[in-house]
Parts: sequence; structure tokens; C-alpha cells
Amino acid sequence: MKQGGSKKWAAISVVLIVLVGIGMLLTFILPEFISGRDKQETSILTGTALAEMLTPDAEGQRTDLFDSDDVSGEPNHLIDEKSPYLVSHAYNLVDWYPWGPEAFEKARQENKPIFLSIGYSTCHWCHVMEEESFKDPQVAQLMNDTFVAILVDREERPDIDSLYTTTAVLLGGNVGWPLNILMTHDQKPFYATTYIPKENRFGRIGMLDLISQLQEAWGQQNADLQEIAEQVSLVMKTWSSTSSRGQLELNAQLLDSAFQGLLDQYDPDNGGFGTVPKFPAPHKLFFLLRYWERTGDEAALTMVEDTLQAMRRGAIYDQLGFGFHRYAVDAQWNEPHFEKMLYDQALLAMAYTEAYQATGKAEYARTAQKIFIYVLRDLSAPSGGFYAAEDADTEREEGRFYIWTIDEIKQALNEADAQFAIDIFGLTEPGNYIDPVINQPLGINVLYLRKPLSELADDFRTSEQELRSRVEATRKLLFDARAKRIQPHRDEKILADWNGLMIAAFAKAGQVFNEPIFTQAARNSADFILDNLRDENSRLLHRYWDGDADLAATVNDYAFLTWGLIELYETNFDVRYLEQALALTDELVAYFWDEDEGGFYQTPNDGEELLVRQKLIDDNDLPSGNSVAMLNLLRLGRITANTGLEEKAVELANAFAAFIERSPSAYSMLMCAINFGLGPSYEVVIAGDPDSQETATMLSALRAEFFPNKIVVFRPPGESPEILKYAEYARYNTSLQGKATAYVCLNYYCELPTSDIEQMLALLRSTP
Repeated sequence: MKQGGSKKWAAISVVLIVLVGIGMLLTFILPEFISGRDKQETSILTGTALAEMLTPDAEGQRTDLFDSDDVSGEPNHLIDEKSPYLVSHAYNLVDWYPWGPEAFEKARQENKPIFLSIGYSTCHWCHVMEEESFKDPQVAQLMNDTFVAILVDREERPDIDSLYTTTAVLLGGNVGWPLNILMTHDQKPFYATTYIPKENRFGRIGMLDLISQLQEAWGQQNADLQEIAEQVSLVMKTWSSTSSRGQLELNAQLLDSAFQGLLDQYDPDNGGFGTVPKFPAPHKLFFLLRYWERTGDEAALTMVEDTLQAMRRGAIYDQLGFGFHRYAVDAQWNEPHFEKMLYDQALLAMAYTEAYQATGKAEYARTAQKIFIYVLRDLSAPSGGFYAAEDADTEREEGRFYIWTIDEIKQALNEADAQFAIDIFGLTEPGNYIDPVINQPLGINVLYLRKPLSELADDFRTSEQELRSRVEATRKLLFDARAKRIQPHRDEKILADWNGLMIAAFAKAGQVFNEPIFTQAARNSADFILDNLRDENSRLLHRYWDGDADLAATVNDYAFLTWGLIELYETNFDVRYLEQALALTDELVAYFWDEDEGGFYQTPNDGEELLVRQKLIDDNDLPSGNSVAMLNLLRLGRITANTGLEEKAVELANAFAAFIERSPSAYSMLMCAINFGLGPSYEVVIAGDPDSQETATMLSALRAEFFPNKIVVFRPPGESPEILKYAEYARYNTSLQGKATAYVCLNYYCELPTSDIEQMLALLRSTP
């Protein structure tokens, strides 16, 4: 590793010393601030059968974030915002401001600290804090007297959110949402925490005491708080600007280390990684599937399958309406945090789709399909884009839409069906849902499968197919009964990055399942984003809501949308999507690339100046923009034979070498890119009539198996098809004797063309 890496760790030592000092000073000033392969029958629904399952839950009223009792009096400064989360707080008693110069100037002129609260509209604890404090006259008055209050939607401003989440980590505070920051008028933080109750509770300081302590400290020890803010800002800037660049050894040992790290984190009893709370982390499964495909190590495939099966059986999966909740607070996946996020549906649908390609097991195809049914039914905008999320709460109760009592089951079903539902879904009179705060059942139940259906069939002395049919019939009855309930609030903003992930998922499914509905869904979203989320200079924007597109795009917007467009090109071979993917990549390099150290910043070089311009690589609940961008660069480089894009990908990896070498498993999406770069990676050109059955059959065979390290270019007939503008090498890749023909190349070395599908697949299966 080059010298930059050692400088990085020397700088980190200084950071740690500073943080210890900050912690001691905070403890002195505000002592209470510190808290705690044979293909099976897939049973894929298509055509009419699929369309029948896309009927919306029309009977139940959908929750509005505005409570009719709340919309009274004069609104605060959020009333004209274009975020559902911000607008829903417009009639709070707290005098909220949006993030911007007006609030910062007010804090400077009045010599007040800023209370920054970062949340999102489907966040349970954000709702709780709003009800307890932001609508409470006593707390609101104290906040208005003491602070300038700023509210931020983390999904609108991921740059602000990640900046102050990093601050919270450095300050040793809790990380989650709502994320509450105390800072100076020039955006320098000195305290960070998550949910704060109104009054002290279980060792957690309440808003009333916190504000009282802050008032005293701000008046009597202001210089000390200002010094803390300066030191935290210095640490943040040092952390961001210090180089982690090196010469990363791009070899199979790096992949082995990443695999071993995930193996060490794996929960062999319940699937998944780490301890509670447990997040799905699909990108870890992406890497493990690729590692298995590369090495044949069955342990990698076992981790993937056991995790996917456990989640599918668990209550983290909506057994009635499909789709996945955000995470579970228990190890067994049966105590979900109930909000449903678009990005989880996209990434998990891709994981199940790839698992189906790898194993041929129908259960993975069915699960992926049902995720897509949920998204098409409940998260699709008439305009073509996809909405952001559905809430955890209805009727001011977390999970109320999803939970059941035994009596509710008996009211919805006849006696025999009710008993069947109780048995199959593990319901009990005391309730199978254990409250995570008091660790006691509350008489309510979530629905999950106690065992795989194959084992339950033995218990019920029936065949698996007969049991599956009965479960489906019962599911429909309960689904119809649930549809009459008050339904969760839906956050209807459309985000470029999350739509990019969903485009990728639908496009991949359109290939694998040969389902036009899925392909069209991907196309509709892509067209909407490309046509509507642009500024006056045709630069990409981040957010669309209520007819308004705004906010500068981040690295994730560019990277995730480009991912979706590459998948969409490889699905329908419309060259426009490849063209747009290349154009977005050019913009990304022009506005986000770090010319000194390499890698992409989170924000553009002409964007808003924040406390720190971050450059992120960690693959957390979402894969990082840098990780996805690296894979995009490699794929686009192979599609267009542009080695400059591949060289840029290597520079990107080297930019984070010190971090990656220390813990490869923390960068599982990046490992997917490195796996592609190491190869063997294939370029496949299919030449033929795009409308012929012969071509369709060849493409279906190519897509049915798991070949993750390949790109596919389609070469239609004619002297100068449009694809030759971007893939000139395909000029002479023409069909043989008018038949669909495959050209399989390894690192630009091409085998003889073939019209034999088995020979094509044999070339892809071979390991050089």
C-alpha cells in the first residue's frame, strides 16, 4: 500500500484522541446528555393471472399524515415545502424552518443554537416524537424560546443525513431516526442523539430536561460548547479529507477475505448477518452468490439460501400482501419494524431472482414475483415512477394494519379456516408478538410460517401442493379482510436513486421470467425519471413530488439510475437507455470525481457547500454509490470496449484501498464489482432478427442461468444499426445463415460464433 494509507491511520489516531477529549468535556458540561441447477416448475404468474393480483386495496381508507385535529392555527415555515414529511409538520407548535440560509441567519442574529431533527415520513419513532413533543405546547414553547428548529427529510437530503449520522457516530451517540442534532448557526454540531421522550424515561433524558440543561450551558459555558463544535468540525473535515488511497491488490484473496468476514458475521441458526436489529442486506447475498459461482464453495450458497428462506417464512415478509418490512428487532425475523421501503423491495427482489437463476428453485421465483406484485399494486405512481415507502403506523399504532388478534381471525374466516390460519401462521391467544420494550406479549399476532411448507405438509398429512393451495386461499380471505382497515400512509415522492434500483430489479425480472409486465414497469419508471427529473440544464435531479422536481442529484442518483438503465438495455436492447447510461456516467465523472485522490464525492462540485463534502464507500442498508458506480464503469467499459472506463473503475477502488484492505466484508457490493473485474467476464453479442422466436429462445436460455459476470449486446440486422455508435466491434458480428447467432468473448477474445444454444452455454460455463 502507498504512503497515503499510513497517513490515513495516523490521522485516525489523532481523531480518536480528539474524540476522547470531546467526550470528557461533554460529560463535564452536560452530564445527562450521554445515554445509552435442475430447473423446477416455476409457477410464475403471467398475463391475466398476474394482472388479477394487481388490484389495489381499494376498500380501506389510506392514512393521511395530516390529522384533521392538527390543521389549525397559523402554519410554520414548512407549509410550502415539497416533502410529505416536512409538510406534515407544517402545523406543529414548533416553529420549524426548512434547511436553508434563513434559519441559519436567524440563529446567528438571535445567538441561538440550532435544533436539527432529521427523519422521514414512514418513520415510527419520528411520529412518536412529534406527538409527544412537537405538538406539545410546553415542549414547543421551550423549543421556540431556546432554539431555531430545522426539520430535514433524510430521503430528500441524504447528503445532510449522512453527514450528521457520521457526526453522531464520532460523538459516540445513538444512530437512527429521528436523528436530533444540536449545532451552532454555522452548522457545527456539538451533540447528537436519536428519539428523545418528552420526559426522562429509562435513563434516557427527556426534552424538558435537555432543553433546561442546554439553556444553562449555552448561557454559562458557551465558549466550551463552541469549542466542542469547532473540534467536532475539525475531526469531520480531517476524516473526510485524509487520504485512504493506496494500491489495492485486486486478486482472489481479497474476495476470500470478504467471504470469511461474512462467514464470521453469519447467524447459522436464523440466517442473516450480525445481531439484532437484523437488516436484510441483499448486497451481501449478491456477493455470496458470485463467490459461490466463482469458487463452488457451498457454504456461500447455503448462507444465501438459508437467509432468503428464513426471511420469506418470517413476519418481516408480509404474508398477506407481499413485500418486505424494513428490518426485524429479533433474530428470527418475526418482530418487524413495519415500514416498507422501495429500495428494500428492489434489492430483495433482485436477490430472490438471482437465487432462482442459481438454483432453479421455484420458491425464489415466487417470492420475487410477489414482491413485484406488491410494488405494482401499492407503490406505482400513475405517472410511471415508483413511490418511496409505506408507513409503519396506522391509527397512531405501529403495525396496526398488519397485526391480528385471535378474535379478528375468527371474525374474518369460518371456524375451520380460522383454525387452519392459527395453526399455519403460528398465532396464539397471548399473542406471538413480543413487545421489544417490555419484552412481553400484548395479545397481538404477526403472521409467519413456523416451518417450510414442505415440513408443514407432513404435519397436516397432505401434499405440499395441496397445502400451498389452501394457504393461498386463506391468504386471499385475510387479505380482503385486512383491506377494509385504515391503510398506512404512503410517501408519494419519487426519488431518482430508489427508482433506479427498482428499474434494475424489474428489468432483471423481465429477462429472467420473460414477463412483459415487468419490463414495461421498468421502462415506465425510466422514461418518467429521464423526462421529468431534470433541471434547466438537463442535469439530473433527486426528488419529484406534487408536480415539482428539485434538489441536486447525489452520487447514488447517478449510480443507481445508471444501474437500472444498463439492466433495461440488456432487457429490451433499446439503445436509448444505453445512451442515457453513458451520458449519466459522463456527468458523474465531470461533477463528482475527486481529481486528487480518486473516487466519487456524494455531492457535485457545484452543489451546496455543507460542513464537509463527503466521499462514502461503505455498503450499509443501501450499497454505496461508489460501489455501484464501479460495477457500472466495468460493465459500460465492456459494452463499449472503452478501456478508459475500466481504468477509472480501478482508480475508484484504489481511492478507498486502506478502508477496503482493513475489512473487505464491509464492502460487499464493491466486492461484486471487483469479482467482475477479476473475471472471467464475458462479452456476449447476440445477432439476429429481434422479432423471431429463434432469437427469443436463445436470449431466454442465456438469461435462465446465473452468469453474473457478463454483458450482453444485441446486434440487429442491417449495415448500420444504432448500437454500432457505442459498440463498433459488433459491426462484423452478424447472424450466420439468417439464424440467431451468439458471439461469446472472454476479455475481448472471441470464440467462433455459434447458433447452437447448448454450445453457447457451454462456453459461458467453462472456466479458463
